[in-house]
Amino acid sequence: MNTQQIKQRFGIIGNSAQLNRALEVAAQVAPTDISVLVMGESGTGKEIIPQVIHQLSSRKHNEYIAVNCGAIPEGTIDSELFGHEKGSFTGASGSRQGYFEVADGGTIFLDEVAELPMQTQVRLLRVLETGEFIRVGSSKVIKTNVRVVAATNENMMQAVRSGKFREDLLYRLSTVPINLPPLRERREDIHLLFRKFASDFADKYRMPTIRLNDEAIPVLESYPWPGNIRQLKNIVEQISVIESSREIDDITLASYLPKQEERLPQVIRHEEKESVSERELMYKFLFDMKSDLNELKKLVIELINKGSDFQLNEDQAAMVNRIYNDVIPVSEQTKLITSQSSGAVPEKTHEEDEIQSFHEHEEVEESLSLEDREKELIQKALEKHRGKRKYAAEELGISERTLYRKIKEFNLPN
Repeated sequence: MNTQQIKQRFGIIGNSAQLNRALEVAAQVAPTDISVLVMGESGTGKEIIPQVIHQLSSRKHNEYIAVNCGAIPEGTIDSELFGHEKGSFTGASGSRQGYFEVADGGTIFLDEVAELPMQTQVRLLRVLETGEFIRVGSSKVIKTNVRVVAATNENMMQAVRSGKFREDLLYRLSTVPINLPPLRERREDIHLLFRKFASDFADKYRMPTIRLNDEAIPVLESYPWPGNIRQLKNIVEQISVIESSREIDDITLASYLPKQEERLPQVIRHEEKESVSERELMYKFLFDMKSDLNELKKLVIELINKGSDFQLNEDQAAMVNRIYNDVIPVSEQTKLITSQSSGAVPEKTHEEDEIQSFHEHEEVEESLSLEDREKELIQKALEKHRGKRKYAAEELGISERTLYRKIKEFNLPN
């Protein structure tokens, strides 16, 4: 089956050289049992490649199971993939087949494979190398004949270097790598995709199809599309439903395109988000503290130089109070501010005493336990969001899985 026939069969739109190459490779490896790793940014349509491979293989009449590894909790993913025996864990009221058992003779698509916990990676490596696995809570070895196609939007070599992903598993999964290009590298396909989505939504909502005028097309094609095809489809749907005019000009189109400095980070590199998750809370705290201490140093120097003639403004008073309340133990505090409203400065002996007092506080700050500060930040985030881990994780800038691990590590109530 040639590339054009594959596009027609699977509804793939586009003529870019990189897309054509990805489809050619998929068609070539489909008749084999070689493991394939599909790589590309979020929203590029990576999920279509495993479907092409499965449908063009001899396994097409057997099961095809797609698994989003990032959506399954760490504590249950082994059971989902490999099954479990009755009583193997709390709530296991009966035996259960895992995906690798159900899909015997077929294909399993592991999306977001970089999110797999380390212990699951070990199990997966064994399946790929020997075709064997053991259910959770069992000692019986089960054979399976499953083809694995994986996908990721991560830099996998970075994940290996950070210790998040096993190097041997990466090489076993990526026997044949297939790269899907981002939409900004397929500019000749952007308008084609726009027209396809416009036609689909016109049918869905029973309304005339929207179209772009000559001035709007360059705006569409020059936009970088950080969310790729998924973002383009979303915007076409918005315009189709909201705009009364069916001809869209450049000004109207631009109003739907998020400005680059305002848009949400649709593709967050996992090496930034997850690979440094053990240190990011501490780094964030230290950077914030360094900034606060620099401000406090300036303030103390002004207090020393100007004496009682110097008065704190409202922001300065609030900053000092916050640092003293959050960072410096009450028993160690020296009251530089007697009243936030008056801004009065307490009497002092000489300048050397003030400088020495400040250095004592600085030493106290440096001796604080980073682990305690990390625990405190997590507790505050959980209290603020009433124990809802999803929103607490967003507040802290870490993944929900990392937060869950930290809660267990610090024995926090959940």
